[in-house]
Amino acid sequence: MAKAKGVKSVAQNRRARHDYFVEETLEAGIELMGTEVKSMREGKVNLKESYAQVRDGEVFVQSMHISPYEQGGIFNSDPLRPKRLLLHKSEIRKLQEAVQRKGYTLIPLEVYLKDGRIKMELGVCIGKHLHDKRDDLAKKDAQRDMERALRTGTKALQY
Repeated sequence: MAKAKGVKSVAQNRRARHDYFVEETLEAGIELMGTEVKSMREGKVNLKESYAQVRDGEVFVQSMHISPYEQGGIFNSDPLRPKRLLLHKSEIRKLQEAVQRKGYTLIPLEVYLKDGRIKMELGVCIGKHLHDKRDDLAKKDAQRDMERALRTGTKALQY
């Protein structure tokens, strides 16, 4: 069976971009078991509440839920087990330095299939305050109003 070319999104962590400023992103492979891969290909993965940690020179994703594969039987593993990310040593050192700065954390942003392999987009993030979230919502609303006005051909509302 030929591997599919291109990128296909499996799951996204939409809440992450709402709660955090994403400073930089990094692509990493994930060390998975066979039934986990099959379950992920079906889209049965949840990135909500997940985060990554650097421990002993390795990066692990915590709280990423992969539902058990239905035909897995005894081969299914714990859905919440820590999964190791596959990164180069220099990338791990760079992430460790970033996390040691005050307020920074590693958040999984997206899981996708790239040329038949499961990859994760990992973000180095810093938390947003409430007023930052309000500013983002106001900008989105203003952008939506402008697009709507352009689409309908009417004048924009005067404030």
